[in-house]
Amino acid sequence: MPEHHGDPTAEYLALREGTGLVDPGWAAVAVRGPDAVSFLDGLLSQSLVPGRTVRTFLLGPRGKLRAIAWACVDEEAVVLVTDADRRDVLGDDLAGYRIRVKAEITDDDRPVRLLVGPGADEVLGHEVPAGGWVTFDDVLVGDVSMAGRPRRLVLGDADLSAATPAGSLAATALRVELGEPVMDVDVDEGTIPQETGLVPVAVDFDKGCYLGQELVARIDSRGRVNQRLVGIRLTTNVVPPTGSAVRLGDREVGTVTTVAESLDLRAPVGLAVVRREAEDGAAVEVVWEGGSAPAVVAPLPLI
Repeated sequence: MPEHHGDPTAEYLALREGTGLVDPGWAAVAVRGPDAVSFLDGLLSQSLVPGRTVRTFLLGPRGKLRAIAWACVDEEAVVLVTDADRRDVLGDDLAGYRIRVKAEITDDDRPVRLLVGPGADEVLGHEVPAGGWVTFDDVLVGDVSMAGRPRRLVLGDADLSAATPAGSLAATALRVELGEPVMDVDVDEGTIPQETGLVPVAVDFDKGCYLGQELVARIDSRGRVNQRLVGIRLTTNVVPPTGSAVRLGDREVGTVTTVAESLDLRAPVGLAVVRREAEDGAAVEVVWEGGSAPAVVAPLPLI
């Protein structure tokens, strides 16, 4: 994805006020068969209800992240969309647990794009129910809205020419504002779910057992983690490099994982993994080789 298509400001405004088209770097895995839903419901952290689109985790046996996904659930099929670099991990992990299960696991190689903005359904020519999905002409569209920002996951060759293409500058700004982590960028296989900020939408604490549940439940009852993903809002007009240290007083308490410029907040912003002593609202210093800038720790989403 290029940084921009000529006018990053117009691209950002399209994502906020019109309809922007983003390449999110996602890929899909399909699980189909009479046991597809029950099989996945025993592995994934969120309850799978036919007709719904849900956020979910695939965890390892010890409760650490393997993949973060969106799941579009049908009666006998589930399409899982995850970061493209994690598709093989997701598919291989699922295949390793498929024993005497009537379900097939395959890569879904249709292109994955993201429509963002209040005009998304108009561009599609189809209305997508809140928290649901629709199909037409071998295209699947799921509602993956976050923080009140309308977003449509589009799997397949739909005509999206009426949308404004947005490059990485605008797309990353939106992702940071929404607090959406990317595996192997903001979080990794050493991350536990409560560190991502996504547990309220990606975990159902009332469902039955699933892979890695014991750690998730234990952390929930304990009520805290040692580190977490947060927003960083710079209080001066300086964009720090990725990998910059976050300092609280004279202590290094975290690392900036993604940076962007938010027109909505009129400030440089970022995602960072910080220790729990860097509380929301804390004044911190972002430090890199040759420079530093003051910032504030902010809860996610930023908008």
